[in-house]
Amino acid sequence: MPDRSTLLRVEHLRKVYESTNGDVEAIGDISFTMRSGELVCIVGPSGCGKTTLLKCLAGLLRPTSGLVEMDGEPVTGPSPAMAVVFQEYGRSLYPWLTVRGNVELPLRHKRLSRQERDKLVSDAIEAVGLAHAARSHPWQLSGGMQQRVAIARAIAYQPEVLIMDEPFAAVDAQTRADLEDLVRELHANRKISVLFVTHDIDESVYLGERVLVLSASPTWVQEDLTVDLPPQRDQISTRALPRFTELRTHVYDQIQRAKRGQTVAP
Repeated sequence: MPDRSTLLRVEHLRKVYESTNGDVEAIGDISFTMRSGELVCIVGPSGCGKTTLLKCLAGLLRPTSGLVEMDGEPVTGPSPAMAVVFQEYGRSLYPWLTVRGNVELPLRHKRLSRQERDKLVSDAIEAVGLAHAARSHPWQLSGGMQQRVAIARAIAYQPEVLIMDEPFAAVDAQTRADLEDLVRELHANRKISVLFVTHDIDESVYLGERVLVLSASPTWVQEDLTVDLPPQRDQISTRALPRFTELRTHVYDQIQRAKRGQTVAP
């Protein structure tokens, strides 16, 4: 594998929510790095702070302490180098805009010519398989198609890191499988760095080059697991591999240990 420089660096990240009923330590001490071009999945017990972590990484939430760096520069607010795709895709789309209008919207803040903007929008819509629906409105589309619009909007922005927060949790199993393959295709063809949070263990192993297993709250990185499956994967043969079963069983066991408090922070 070619050497890839560090793109995202997280050191001793900590987040405490202040409350009149007492402070709540959501993230205890998280450190990890992500190389350019990687697809890294994050899993952990329910309520361990996965979404809080992503918001801190994306500059949407200020950490209590610690460091987040993108390309060697501290992230102190929303970064133009990142795009976020949320689970609640319906709320992130504007119902009065067409598919094309929704995808184009963030690009209006960039200094691009009309021709450049049109090219990026058309390319992104085609990449997610929605060229035929470019003039439709979100309310005319299925849930899976709406999430494709959200993904198209993110990749049209040309981010260095695509952050995805349980993006397929609300769709059916078949649609989820199709969207998983779409993410892998976009990652492979466009060399996009992807940080993908999921509660689905099988999904994390199928998608990821690495899986970060988080502990229970207050959270730390319990394990940084390399997924040594073939780069070319498909929903049938890959999931039938003995190694796939070994990896997903290992991750499942780690999460169960975290739930039971059988792990100790370093």
